[in-house]
Amino acid sequence: MPALITPDLVALDADLGADKSAVVRRLAELVTAAGRATSADGLQADAMAREGQAPTGLPGGLAIPHCRSAAVTEASLGFARLDPKVDFGAPDGPADLVFLIAAPAEGDADHLTLLTALARALVRPDFVASLRAATSPEEIVTLVQDVVAPAETPAPATVGSPAAAAPVAGATAAAARKSLVVVSACPTGIAHTYMAADKLSAAGQAAGVDVHVETQGSSGATPLDPAVIRAADAVIFAVDVGVRDQGRFAGKPVIQSGTKRAINEPDVMIREALAAADDPNARRVAGTADDGAVASSGAGRPGVATEIRRWLLTGVSYMIPFVAAGGLLIALGFLLAGYPIAQNDPDSGTQWAKLWVLNNSIFDLPTSTVAHMHGGLAGYLGAICFTIGAAAFGFLVPALAGYIAFAIADRPGLVPGFVVGAVSLLVGAGFLGGLVGGIIAGFAALWISRWKLPAGVRGLQPVVIIPLLATLISSGLMVIVLGKPLAAALTGLGNWLNSLSGTQAILLGIVLGLMMCFDLGGPVNKAAYVFATTGLTAALSGSGGHQQLVIMATVMAAGMVPPLAMALSTTVRPKLYTAAERDNGKAAWLLGASFISEGAIPFAAADPLRVIPSMMLGGATTGAIVAGAGIELRAPHGGIFVFFAISNFLLFLLAVAIGAVVGGVAVTILKGIGHTDAEDAPEDAIDLEHAHAPVGVPASAASA
Repeated sequence: MPALITPDLVALDADLGADKSAVVRRLAELVTAAGRATSADGLQADAMAREGQAPTGLPGGLAIPHCRSAAVTEASLGFARLDPKVDFGAPDGPADLVFLIAAPAEGDADHLTLLTALARALVRPDFVASLRAATSPEEIVTLVQDVVAPAETPAPATVGSPAAAAPVAGATAAAARKSLVVVSACPTGIAHTYMAADKLSAAGQAAGVDVHVETQGSSGATPLDPAVIRAADAVIFAVDVGVRDQGRFAGKPVIQSGTKRAINEPDVMIREALAAADDPNARRVAGTADDGAVASSGAGRPGVATEIRRWLLTGVSYMIPFVAAGGLLIALGFLLAGYPIAQNDPDSGTQWAKLWVLNNSIFDLPTSTVAHMHGGLAGYLGAICFTIGAAAFGFLVPALAGYIAFAIADRPGLVPGFVVGAVSLLVGAGFLGGLVGGIIAGFAALWISRWKLPAGVRGLQPVVIIPLLATLISSGLMVIVLGKPLAAALTGLGNWLNSLSGTQAILLGIVLGLMMCFDLGGPVNKAAYVFATTGLTAALSGSGGHQQLVIMATVMAAGMVPPLAMALSTTVRPKLYTAAERDNGKAAWLLGASFISEGAIPFAAADPLRVIPSMMLGGATTGAIVAGAGIELRAPHGGIFVFFAISNFLLFLLAVAIGAVVGGVAVTILKGIGHTDAEDAPEDAIDLEHAHAPVGVPASAASA
């Protein structure tokens, strides 16, 4: 493997410019002149784009501008010892030691591991002092090679390996020590990710705390053992990007900041995490976790079922904002212009909304000749809202497929995923095509990204080769093989739903109500919601029917029940709840009315065995009433505030109220059986058995 740094990539005691852009430019020119990059302009642009996300200056006169760039053909380090110093945004002043870390856009794991080893070495004062004392480029190269050589970079004992953590956890002395888990991640996953991890590990060791770190970087990540997470007293997220699989940490006290703060103030963050561990009102990680689904392998790697769930939930999570924005705009369009705005003009065959948007203006308002459709300013604005909402709805399946592929292959999966989602709509495969196509696109992109290509064409891999071939494979399969069978399955599902009536509809309502209340925003809840919103999309586009609108009403009504039920219970029997829970109960009234099921999560996380069954009973009751009555809903979200989109609003309210009463009474009875009033018990003695159990997981399982 070629060396990361050579003497021609080193500049000692040099004046490379007055600002960081000039310094980065000169170092990029060194890398390009050495034949390791195709364009100094491209490398500089990518490095400065990363610099724009967060300055790369570090305390002690260091700077590590870095990036992954399509212009880089060979992972490289450019080094400069500056005279004069240049400001890179460090809190203690300008930098005199600058490393430009340049990695290919799809860098191989070996090179990325060596680059991260350098980043970790920069937290060592002896290494930094050696860089300042070096007298020649060759000496700099030797120093760097010594720290990035694999034999010289054993992993710190407190970081990473669950297997290494096991004997420590079993030691008698460790039983009395606090335990923290850390996740670190930055946009490029090369430098700050690992420096933050090492700084926090060292600070934890100095404080007498066990620190277990998961670095989510470019060279991969080994997930923490679920047992280590369960035993942790608190979590630190030192991240500049989202945390992968954040649900694993649900219910844990959390301190979160960017990687820069973790590097600059690790001791402070450790103290804050320890304080949060002892504070019952500290911020906690939201969401749900299913520890039982994680494989118990020695490396703590998730099982196949867990990975599939992660892929699908990633797609759904990114799709939901399109659903909310598009659906509410469509509902607003109906309110302003009337429901016929979605119908076609019989003369032109074009949708009324499209006709009005294209042919009218604020100075030439449309007039309506259709019953129940409003013209004038309200009608024109309604047509605009409907058209924009419909356009947003058009991204549902592409976003679903695109982000499923993203969850599998990271950024290389986005283009083929979005394209196969659009193709699935074209061939009539709908959301089923999005699910299947997203998985195919993700694996195709992942497979191609692992090809070892010659250095001359490696720069084309992320921008041409992966998008072209992965798109051709996934979308080609959708058109040639999968499209027609999936379209037939989708049509059959729609016909079956529209045929439901009487007892069958009530049973479907019960099932959807149970699903919505089972894990309160978790995978089961999201599955029911996606089922409803995709049906709503079909109904509003004219390819669905009455029953899809009923399913949407059923899902929203059932999802409103848990927060309202808990709000009712805290009002009726306040002594069963702590002061913090009573405050949560007051907020839950508005959350439930707005269809935010997560308003019940604090109660379910603290006492799942009493709360979850009660909420499911209330949700099933509401679901049965709404589905049996055939109430329709033409908006995907909003609760009582989209009353205008509900066909029988008063009956809808009655169904929600009945379910809330049933759930509230049930949870009050269960909490009252053999349970000490919260006001009569010390705060730290209340239901400690369930205090950290994740939603939807029995406390006994969570503590196993």
